Amino acid sequence: MLKDFSSKSTCIQKTQFELKPDMPVCQADYPLDWYQAEFIPYAEEYLALPDRNLATVIPWMKQYIEPALEHFGDKLLLLAHYYMGGDIVKLIEKFGGQIGDSYQLALMAYNHPEKKVIVESAVHFMAETISILAHQDQHVYITNPKAGCTMEMFAKDFMVQPALDDLNERYGKDKILPVCYMNTSGRIKAMSGAQGGAVCTSSNVKKIFEWALKQDKKILFIPDKNMGENVAAWLNIPTEKIAYWPGGTDGANYSLFAQDEKTLKRFDEAQLILFSSYCGVHTYYKPEMVDYWHEQGFNVVVHPECEKETMQAADCCGSTAFIYDHVVNDRAGTKKYAIGTENHMVQNVRLICLDKGIEVVNLGDAKISKYKGMGCGCATMSRNDPPHLVATLDLLRLGKIPAYNEVLPGDVVNEFTGDKQTLDADGQRWIIDNAKIALENMIRITES
Repeated sequence: MLKDFSSKSTCIQKTQFELKPDMPVCQADYPLDWYQAEFIPYAEEYLALPDRNLATVIPWMKQYIEPALEHFGDKLLLLAHYYMGGDIVKLIEKFGGQIGDSYQLALMAYNHPEKKVIVESAVHFMAETISILAHQDQHVYITNPKAGCTMEMFAKDFMVQPALDDLNERYGKDKILPVCYMNTSGRIKAMSGAQGGAVCTSSNVKKIFEWALKQDKKILFIPDKNMGENVAAWLNIPTEKIAYWPGGTDGANYSLFAQDEKTLKRFDEAQLILFSSYCGVHTYYKPEMVDYWHEQGFNVVVHPECEKETMQAADCCGSTAFIYDHVVNDRAGTKKYAIGTENHMVQNVRLICLDKGIEVVNLGDAKISKYKGMGCGCATMSRNDPPHLVATLDLLRLGKIPAYNEVLPGDVVNEFTGDKQTLDADGQRWIIDNAKIALENMIRITES
C-alpha cells in the first residue's frame, strides 16, 4: 500500500503565467479528420473562430468548460505537463488545473483520492502512469490518445522483451535489474517491476541509479541511451562498462546469442546495459550550440535526454522542473539563459520571464548555418489543443465520452493510426500489480 507522498518534492507550484488577451494559441490548426468523430463538432466551431487570440478562444471554451466544472465540482482534476504549449498550460491553470513534470503528475491522482475524474492534456504514458497509481473509483481520461513520445514509441514491450529474455538466460534473472524511464508504457514498467526494478524520471534518475548500483546486478536501462550515458558519467561508471542493445525495431530483432565474441565480452563485463532509443528533440542539441550561446553571455541549462557531450558543455543539467526553477528564478544571476529542451517548455518559460527582465532563448536557435532552429515544439507530445480539451470535458458532463479516451493500465495507442489495444481484466491486473512495484520502488527511493 502506498502512503501519502505529498511531500515538498511532489508539490506543484503555479507557473506564474499571465494570460494576455492578444496572446495567440501557438499550435497550428489541425484538419478535421485529425479529430475523433465525436470531437468534430467542437473542432468545426473552433476552426470557424475569427482568430486564435485568447480573447477570442477563452470565451468560446468557457461555454463548455464552466458547465463541466460546475457539474463535477471538486471531483474533477485537470492536469497538464510543462511541455504543452503555453496556451494549454495556462488554460488548464485558468480552469483550476495543475501543471507539473512527469513525477509530480504521476502522484496527483493517488494523493488526491477525492478527485474521481482526472483529465490529462499531455502524453499517453503519463496518463497511463496516473491510471496505474489511481484508486479503483478514479477514472483517468486523456484529451487526445494519440499524444505520444518518440522515445516511448521506440521502446515498446515487444522491442524490449528480447533484451530481458536474453540477458536473463545468459546471466540469470537474479543478476539483471531493469530500471525504466517514466517515458515508457505501463507494460514496460510492469516488466521492470516483475523483476524487482524501478521507474525513474529526469528529476530522480541519479538517486535511482545509486540505489540500483548497490544491488550488485547488471542494470538494464530502458531507455534512453543519452540519459543512461549522462548518469553513468555522473556516477563514474566507465564507458567500457557500458553495453548497448539497439533501440526500436532493431531491438526486437537483436539476439545476444547471435553476436561475436567481442560483443559478448562487452556484455559480460558491462555494469550498465542501455536500450538505445532516444528523444528525437533532445538529440538535436549539440556542443557547438552551447559554445555559441556562451559567447553571447548566456547561461546554458539542458535536459539529461541531451547527448553527453552537450550536457558536459552546458553549465547545468536537470529535469523540466529544475530547468523551470533555474531560469524563472535566475539562479545563475545572469538574466540570460539558453535552454536545451522541448520548445513549448522554452516558450512557456520565455513568456513568464518577459516581465522579469530575463532573456530566454532555445539552445537550438543558435545562429549556426548548418542548423535550422527548433520550430514550435515536439509534434507528438503537443497534440492537445483547445477543441480536444473542450470536447473531452463537455462529453464527460453529458455522459457521452468515448471509451477511447479513458486510459486503462496496459493500453497501447498507435500514434499514427490511432488504433488502440486494451487488455482484458486479468491483463490489466498484471500490469497494475507489477508496474506498481516499479513505481513504488521509485517513490520510496526518491522520498526517503
